[in-house]
Amino acid sequence: MQDKKTGKVEKFIGEDVWDSIYDFLNWGLHLGEGQNSIHITIGLLLVIIITFFISHFVLNAIRRFYTNKMKGDDKLKFISIFKFIKYLVYLVVILITLSAGGIDITLLITASAALFVGLGLALQELFQDIIGGIFIITDKSLQVGDIVETEGKVGKVVEIKLRTTRALTRDDRVIIIPNHKFMSDIVYNYTQNNNITREEIKVGVAYGSNIKLVSTVLLSCLADDKEILKEPEPFVLFDDFGDSSLLFSINFYINDSFRALKIKSRIRYVIDSKFKDNNIKIPFPQRDVHLFKQ
Repeated sequence: MQDKKTGKVEKFIGEDVWDSIYDFLNWGLHLGEGQNSIHITIGLLLVIIITFFISHFVLNAIRRFYTNKMKGDDKLKFISIFKFIKYLVYLVVILITLSAGGIDITLLITASAALFVGLGLALQELFQDIIGGIFIITDKSLQVGDIVETEGKVGKVVEIKLRTTRALTRDDRVIIIPNHKFMSDIVYNYTQNNNITREEIKVGVAYGSNIKLVSTVLLSCLADDKEILKEPEPFVLFDDFGDSSLLFSINFYINDSFRALKIKSRIRYVIDSKFKDNNIKIPFPQRDVHLFKQ
């Protein structure tokens, strides 16, 4: 504004305030010189923070939109994958914001290339776990409740996350399995096709035993057990002629393989009792020792 008496141009008070705010927002760090310089100002940081929160709000809205009608397991799987996607979106948004703020992001990428290579090598197994988790969740090759065996341990899957899978073993211990194990190692899934599994108990009887009676007694040992399925029917196999015994196996089906050890143990008690009642002998290994006098 111009003073009529002095002719000088005076600024409004508001203009001084805006100038102060402008100077404050442009205050920051200036790295480098010329075209390769990088200017990180308070204003740019505020823009990044605001953009980050807007992205966070939008992503959460998208997640809620897609998960509203999903069931429990599917919802948890979608959230696990969405977390990984969300981090990628955050990174892209920050880079775009920096580029819009006048920073050449190619310089940042070039300058941190060695760091990225080092991190990639150090976190290689972590990335494998994440990729494995995405495949497991999307193709449903493994689901909560499945019975799996890995490295000699049998467990029931209780939780599938993006990086690891948790399973409860038969001795009530939790094992944490990195997801890349399901991609690179041989893992047995007892219940992927269905919950019914076939179990086997081997037993030997003395030579000279009535093998038809043995088969009948073995099948009778399963008759009163409520956890053994009637369909498919159990069956007995005459496996082989052993060194000290005739080898049989009794095969049966159950719908909870996680309890197989307890069920087998219970049946062995019954087999031992019924063999005694029917005078069927379970032999121990025998060896003939010949002594020669020199």
